[in-house]
Formats: sequence, structure tokens, C-alpha cells
Amino acid sequence: MPRFQSDNDARRLGEALAALRRDRALSQAEAGRRAGMTSQGWGLYETGKRSGLYRPDVQRRLTAALDATPEDLLQRQEAAVPGMASEGRAFVHAPVVPAKAGTRRMQLSNDDLAPWAASGVVVEYEPGRWPRRDQGCVIEMADGEVRVRIYEGADAEALAVRGGPGGLAAHERIDRSGIRAVSAVTARLEH
Repeated sequence: MPRFQSDNDARRLGEALAALRRDRALSQAEAGRRAGMTSQGWGLYETGKRSGLYRPDVQRRLTAALDATPEDLLQRQEAAVPGMASEGRAFVHAPVVPAKAGTRRMQLSNDDLAPWAASGVVVEYEPGRWPRRDQGCVIEMADGEVRVRIYEGADAEALAVRGGPGGLAAHERIDRSGIRAVSAVTARLEH
């Protein structure tokens, strides 16, 4: 892309970023915290008033805070322009890349975490890596059940998570004595 964008282009890209954030039910403050900035800083990107939104490294940083990709941002921007249609940048015919060494993959079979991740999404997780707040996690229960949730915190007795049959609004405390392992989700792979 050209180095200097028009105000309308910057505004449209910022609106696409805002739409992605709203899709994930996040406030500007939460999105900013995830990206390591203030809500005001995040808001400047959304209004197209902060330069750098066209830089690939900035797009990766901001979209990663939303558990999205720069391609998702571009797709959202194109969808907002009347008369412009896009099939997106999905690599439909690309070979499946094997999981990185030390990671595992699991395909979700329900919509317990929608819109964060819906049925069919493959999550990649790293056993032994503890999740941070608002990050996906895979919980292996002592009885063999495996749950994918959004990590909120933990204390000596229980793990606090969101997700499950009630969707992302459902909060759950899982007794630590029933947990065999907790692993951080490091990627979501959508097809």
C-alpha cells in the first residue's frame, strides 16, 4: 500500500478494526490492554487519526489483540465498501501446516465460545504453557473430558473461566482437584 493513505482510507480501515473489536464483544479499553496501550491509543487507530495502521507489524499487533488476522481486517474493510466484494484471503487450497513442535491441535465441535471461536475452528495449544487473562485455554479434566474456555483467573481452589453451553457470557469455576492439565491456546486456525 502507498505510504500515505487518504483520510477516507484510514477512516475505513479504522472502522474495520472497530467492527472486528465489536464482533468479539471487547471494549476499547480491553482491546488496548491486550495490545499494550491505552483505550485512547486504541481509539485513535479506530478513528484513523493515528498513523501506522497500514504498517503490517501494527496490523499484526492490533489484530492479534482481537484474536484475528490482518486478512480478517482487510476482509472487514472491503465488506464495508459498497460495490466491493471479496472472497477474502483464505488459503483454501493451501496445504495444512503441521503444528509447531511441542503444540497440539484440536477442532471445536460446538459454539460454546462463539464469536471468539465457532464450531469447526481448530485451536492450537501448548501443553505446559499457562494462559493469561482473556486467552483461550484447553483444560484436560481428571476424568478425561477436555474443555476449551476463556481463562479469567485462578486461586488455590479453582480456575475461573468463561464459555461453555451458555456461551461466552457463562462464567464457571472449575475445582482444581478435577483438573489434570491447563494449556494456553496459541492460535486459532479457521478454514
